[in-house]
Amino acid sequence: MERTALVVGVTGIVGSSIARTLVDDGWNVVGLSRRPTVTIPGVTHVAADALDQASLEAAMADRSITHLFFATWSMQPTEAENCAVNGAMLRNTLEAAKRTSRLQHVVLITGLKHYLGPFESYAKEPAETPFRESQARLPFQNFYYDQEDILFAAADDQGFTWSVHRPSTVIGYALGNVMNMGVTLAVYGSICRATGKPFVFPGSPEQYNSLTDVTDSRLLARHALWSATDPAAANEAFNSVNGDVFRWRQMWLTVADALGVEAAEYPGHPTPLEGRMGDADEVWAQLVSRYGLVDYRATDLASWWHTDADLGRQLETVADMTKSRAFGFLEYQDSRQSFTDLFDQLRSEKIIPTL
Repeated sequence: MERTALVVGVTGIVGSSIARTLVDDGWNVVGLSRRPTVTIPGVTHVAADALDQASLEAAMADRSITHLFFATWSMQPTEAENCAVNGAMLRNTLEAAKRTSRLQHVVLITGLKHYLGPFESYAKEPAETPFRESQARLPFQNFYYDQEDILFAAADDQGFTWSVHRPSTVIGYALGNVMNMGVTLAVYGSICRATGKPFVFPGSPEQYNSLTDVTDSRLLARHALWSATDPAAANEAFNSVNGDVFRWRQMWLTVADALGVEAAEYPGHPTPLEGRMGDADEVWAQLVSRYGLVDYRATDLASWWHTDADLGRQLETVADMTKSRAFGFLEYQDSRQSFTDLFDQLRSEKIIPTL
């Protein structure tokens, strides 16, 4: 049977990886975003606003979408607004699909704030690790919960199956993304290498010394493809992480070596990037000229605030993958390779300087 996927948020880290994986698997793929900022071979791009149901219906018209991969969100000032806006985006997309297509399966990408709480209530409740899908929802407003409820209701109404994926910090290739630790560290390390500034881990002692994990966008894409097509995975939520764990005091050495810079001694307390990278655009302009890089500003590539938030966590964050393995998804990813592969790609695309 011919499968046609609609990937909402196709220009992001997760959406672009899902789209490429589906193309490689022989799917018809339609990528939706507000603006066509990237071109992915084999993907038909359509422009639409997920807050505008009419534009969604126009984008989906005559396309017979069978599978929906929802991999976008819009950050708002409060969680109440996050719930309203991000809930509406998913609801509008599902309603437009109801009018124009016959969905078989919907994949919703959320994250580990399912267990940690939203930004304004982050880690206010004790977080028991490893995180398991069976854990109860936290007693806080959370747009992930609202989106799940919208998804479940639409599935009952329209008759499709669903799966939910909860990745950790996603490492992968995407430019201009506001939640992009891998590219941010690449820019930070390149600036330190060029200027002699110390490449010091910017986060908390808890993150430096405790166990943590990450999610390679390529693994997440394969996980999403599996859950969308394996009947055993229907109507289930899954953690989606690489399957290994590390301490940042170890990984920092790997990251530094891969970027050609010496890892500085950790001072024992956070030194946020947002407070130290004020001259990043000026320095980056010099690197662009010197190495013939694609003409981006550092602030177009790096998300200082988000990397500070991830690395500044004051608790251990580890997600369990037992459920996925029990259901039949056995893939894993070496997290060191996630970083080194990304840095190699950024060099090959002339986004960061060569070593």
